[in-house]
Amino acid sequence: MEIQSIKNRFGIIGNSPALNFALQVAVQVSTTDLTVLIFGESGVGKEVFSQIIHALSARKHNPFIAVNCGAIPEGTIDSELFGHEKGSFTGAVDSRKGYFETVNGGTIFLDEIGELPLGTQARLLRVLEAGEFIRVGSSKVQKTDVRVIAASNKDLLELTDKGRFREDLYYRLSTVPIRVPALRDRKEDIPLLFRKFAVDFAERYKTAPVQLDEEAKNLLINYSWPGNVRELKNIAEQISVLSQDKLINATAIKRFIPESIGNRLPMLLPSNGQNSNGHEFANEREILYKLFFDMKKDVTELKKMFVEILRDPSIASSMQHSPLVNELKELRQSENYPPPSVQPAITASQPVVLQNNNDIHEHEEVEESLNIMDKEKELIIKALKKHKSKRKDAASDLGISERTLYRKLKEYDIDE
Repeated sequence: MEIQSIKNRFGIIGNSPALNFALQVAVQVSTTDLTVLIFGESGVGKEVFSQIIHALSARKHNPFIAVNCGAIPEGTIDSELFGHEKGSFTGAVDSRKGYFETVNGGTIFLDEIGELPLGTQARLLRVLEAGEFIRVGSSKVQKTDVRVIAASNKDLLELTDKGRFREDLYYRLSTVPIRVPALRDRKEDIPLLFRKFAVDFAERYKTAPVQLDEEAKNLLINYSWPGNVRELKNIAEQISVLSQDKLINATAIKRFIPESIGNRLPMLLPSNGQNSNGHEFANEREILYKLFFDMKKDVTELKKMFVEILRDPSIASSMQHSPLVNELKELRQSENYPPPSVQPAITASQPVVLQNNNDIHEHEEVEESLNIMDKEKELIIKALKKHKSKRKDAASDLGISERTLYRKLKEYDIDE
C-alpha cells in the first residue's frame, strides 16, 4: 500500500523523510505478528502508528485496545492487564477478566511501557515468550493470542542500566523498533500541519480559517515545540478562536507561543537537555547539585588566588588575564554592576603593607555542606521572600513549575 494513501486514511500530514521512513516500517511489519516498540517524544502521535499496524494486519477484525501504563496505579495494573479472582485482594468482590483475556486474537497497545512495575514486566515477558498468563489470585495458567505493540517516550536502555526495566523484556519488545520523529526534526511539515488544523477549527467554529504570513511561518518553524504535534494543534485552536485578524503575523503569533522557559540558574545546558556526557539530568536536584559544585570550585579558586597575591603581590598583574578574572569582568559588564570602589590597585610597584606577620594565615579550605536538600530548601525560602510569598513568581524565578514548588513546600515543611 502506498504511503500517501496511508496518510490520507489516518489523517497524517507531512512529507519529511523521517516520517515517511517510520510509516514505511509500520506498513511492512503490519502483515506479520512481530512485536513492535515505538519510540518518540510525548505528542508525536505514537498511538496512530499502533492503529495503522493493527488496521493493516490480519487481526484488523478483532479487538484493539490502547492502555496507558502510566495512568494505572501500580497496585491495580496486574489486575487490569491479566484479571483477578474473587477475593484475591481487598475490593475484589467478583472475578474479572483482564485485557489480555478480553482482547484475545486482537492487538493491545501498551503506551508508556517504561512505567510498568518490575513484577508486571515479568508477567508481560511470559505472555510474549509463551502466550501464557495467570490471573491475580489464581494458579491456573491461561493461554492468549495477542499481538503486543509498545511505546515509550523514555530511553528504555537507560532505564535498564538503572535497574528500572528488564533487559530481557526490552529486547523481546523491540523486535522491530519504530522511531517517530519529533516535530522540530520535521520543520518542513509545520506550516502544513498548522494549515490543516486551522481549516478543521474553522469548520468546527463556523469561521474563516486563519492564515500565516512569512514571518509568522518562520517563527513557528524555528520554535522548539516541546509538546510536538499536540502543542501545535492547541496553539492553532487558540489562534483560530481568539485572533480577530485572519492574517496572522509574527507579533500576533508571539502572544500564543510561550516564551522558551530555559534554566534560569547561572549555568548553561545544551538545548537537548543533556550534560556533556550525554546523559539526561534526572531531575532538578541533580541540576542544583551540579550548580553548587561548580560554584564551590570557583570560590575555592578565588580563595587560592587571593592568598597567592598576599604572598607575592608581583603576580597580581599576571592574573589580570586569567580565565576566571576575565569571566568576572564580563559578568560585571553584562549585568551592569556598579564600578568597584576606588581602592589602590594591587600591582608590583605597590606592595601590600600588612600590620604584622601574623596577618597571613595558611590557606585552609573550609568544606561547606553539599547537602542538596538543604541548598534547595534555602533557595526556595529566598525566592519566596524575594517575591513576598507569591508562589507563581517564586516558581518562575526558580525555573520550576508552580505545582513542583507546592510539592516541595510540603516536602520541606516550609511556612510561607
